[in-house]
Amino acid sequence: MKQFFKFMFASCLGSALMLIVVCLIFIWMAGSSTSDTVTVKPKTVLYMNLDYDIPERTTEDDIMATMLSLKDEDSDLSGMNDIIANIDAAAEDPNISGIFLELSSIGTSPANIEEIREHIISFRESGKFVITYGETMAQNAYYLATAGNEIYLTPDGMLDIHGMASQVMFYKHLLDKLDIEMQIIRGPNNKFKSAVEPYFLDKMSDANREQMEKLLNSIWYKILTDINVSRGISINRINELADNLTLTFDAKVALDEKFVDGLAYRDQIISRIKTLAGIQPSKKITVLTNMQYATARPEPKAKADKIAVIYANGQIYDGKGDDTKIGSTTLSKAIREARENKKVKAIVMRVNSPGGSALASEVIRREVELAKAEKPFIISMGNYAASGGYWISTEGDYIFADATTLTGSIGVFATIPNAKKFLNDRIGVTFDVAKTNKNADFGSIAEPLTPYQKATLQKYVGDTYNDFTSLVARTRGLRQSYVDSIGQGRVWSGADALDLGLVDELGGLDKAIAFAAKQANLTDYSIKNYPKQDSWKDLLFSGNLPEPYTKSLMKKKLGDKYSYFETFESITNLEGVQALMPFMIID
Repeated sequence: MKQFFKFMFASCLGSALMLIVVCLIFIWMAGSSTSDTVTVKPKTVLYMNLDYDIPERTTEDDIMATMLSLKDEDSDLSGMNDIIANIDAAAEDPNISGIFLELSSIGTSPANIEEIREHIISFRESGKFVITYGETMAQNAYYLATAGNEIYLTPDGMLDIHGMASQVMFYKHLLDKLDIEMQIIRGPNNKFKSAVEPYFLDKMSDANREQMEKLLNSIWYKILTDINVSRGISINRINELADNLTLTFDAKVALDEKFVDGLAYRDQIISRIKTLAGIQPSKKITVLTNMQYATARPEPKAKADKIAVIYANGQIYDGKGDDTKIGSTTLSKAIREARENKKVKAIVMRVNSPGGSALASEVIRREVELAKAEKPFIISMGNYAASGGYWISTEGDYIFADATTLTGSIGVFATIPNAKKFLNDRIGVTFDVAKTNKNADFGSIAEPLTPYQKATLQKYVGDTYNDFTSLVARTRGLRQSYVDSIGQGRVWSGADALDLGLVDELGGLDKAIAFAAKQANLTDYSIKNYPKQDSWKDLLFSGNLPEPYTKSLMKKKLGDKYSYFETFESITNLEGVQALMPFMIID
């Protein structure tokens, strides 16, 4: 009996403590909501440090991360939506004097950098300054830096411009050592569908190398052209210096070659910013981060008419999704809600996906088809809109892509591992089966596919590829034979995709929204975002942290190895027939 009362008391005490903690959190939040109000004072400078994995949109409530000390006041995990909105608002805000970009490396792909860069250039048209500084600067950071007025590097710093590469991780020898055979079924003529090559090759096939070199050169040429326009340095000279790694280890060369405007320490940059902002040397600069300014920037009044922006971000899966992965159920519901909302007059779907489940992609495509029958439906392609990401984009009335977007990859595959030898011979596990039908054990990893099962699966994959090419041909007004010739799993840059007829125009999300407004005859409207994000309450009581913060923590722990972890994770989660494009581009 004593033990009973002991445990009962402990349980009651634990519940009481939890209730007290929750109450304190509510009190803390109530106090912080009034005491931490951000105001924009005259001569304020907008500060941007983009050295993190930039999400498509800011997590609605970052309060959970604040409570758990996952971010300090200098941290910033703003999404693309707030970064761009901040730049545009700051251009019109009389209290913002300029932008200070402190960059080392930017945690996103060239397409997002391209969009941010274009808005920075537009910001400069207001007559305000943009100063960029870095102790060391990777080439993706430098690409953005060239949008500014002045670029500075620490005297002993590095400007790491070395060109672009695509790195693929291969598992063939690992599988051989484990006696695991990956049974691979590709669509007919899908020689460029390189997602499965790591299972049976130890290096790139000729076809894959061909497509990667074409893709990388297209993206690199865009970057070189933009640097040439901004800095007046010839493309040949940039390539020569990149080939020799000349800039990487000597900051003075970067200055001599006019890649930067000066070599200085941070205190000297602060003095320069004070001068440009008209602040006395003895006074402090008022600085706001992206996340701070997002809560204080002037917001337009809500309008009755809405344009829905639907975020389709991440690999495509069947079922539920979130801000980092596309779930067919979640995204379909979001599209349906936008279609049924009478205040929504047009829809823009922002696609940032390397693909995934072909079935899930088709479920989402159907919802796009239904929605565009009722209101304008425009596609905005971000970093990736390839394979399944392209599949869900095809029904759009009009498709925008950035020049450096990775798109196309029209192809499909299926994989089923045969682990019989590994299980039997390596770890001594055997299986036996009783079944009602001849193929009741289809898909088991304990036995290889029978010739009939393999032929059946091959037909299904072939039919899916035919559906894919037929879909593209119908929606893009192309011959199916032509689509097959530019398909076969091949990845294209946005610039090449425009020439091939796979997209309609080059431009970012803002252009897509403006086009949607024109199609709906709107001049006065508000933006409504879908899917609805989880609130801090949902996150608190579910025990889950916002994905951008957990990813940020992982990247800090794993460093450069995080990209390998991410690729391996995406491949190990494959189910069913896939329309996927997994590889890394290193810039």
